[in-house]
Amino acid sequence: MSESLLPVLYSFRRCPYAMRARLALNASGIAVEHREVELKNKPARMLAVSSKGTVPVLLLPNGSVIEESLDIMRWALQVQDPLHWWPHEPTQLTATLAFIEENDGPFKYALDRYKYPHRFGLSDGDTWRDVGAKFLLRLEAVLVTQPHLAGKHWGLGDAALAPFIRQFAHTDRAWFAMQPWPHLARWLAEFEASAAFAAIMQKHTTWIDQSSSD
Repeated sequence: MSESLLPVLYSFRRCPYAMRARLALNASGIAVEHREVELKNKPARMLAVSSKGTVPVLLLPNGSVIEESLDIMRWALQVQDPLHWWPHEPTQLTATLAFIEENDGPFKYALDRYKYPHRFGLSDGDTWRDVGAKFLLRLEAVLVTQPHLAGKHWGLGDAALAPFIRQFAHTDRAWFAMQPWPHLARWLAEFEASAAFAAIMQKHTTWIDQSSSD
């Protein structure tokens, strides 16, 4: 069982996976106990809950554990979805999940090598930047026809992808600003200026695992 009456969210402020989980929890209006962790010094309590050692992790009051960001989003929006983020039309849901799968797979692979080339033995990340850009151009084509990836209003696809697109854009802001994706740039700027983004990016003091300091 969880030691809290609220769901407990283990999170790290800048992690894009944790960001999108927080976005969905915020949109759902579900209150959680936020535990900000240091990834270089992971608390024993978190590792006892989830041995994978990455964030986000959501511990429910009944003792159930949700270890993947998209599963946390799904859980939150199925509990309550006042902003109608979850796509209920089957074709739209299929398309949204396909975009998320591509984001989490090939695009994230390229993003990591663009942002951190030396981790992978690369002299620079330009080749992988160009690979990632192809995905962004596809998003641009969608945003030419509608204001958000989800359609007329912000939704699951937007929240799931925005933290990763933001990370890509911030790797070289000057280069990103020069690219032929004005609608994508507008979409990202609106996200970064939103109340939702401000809410989920509030700074939290690092949670101290008292059980490991006794």
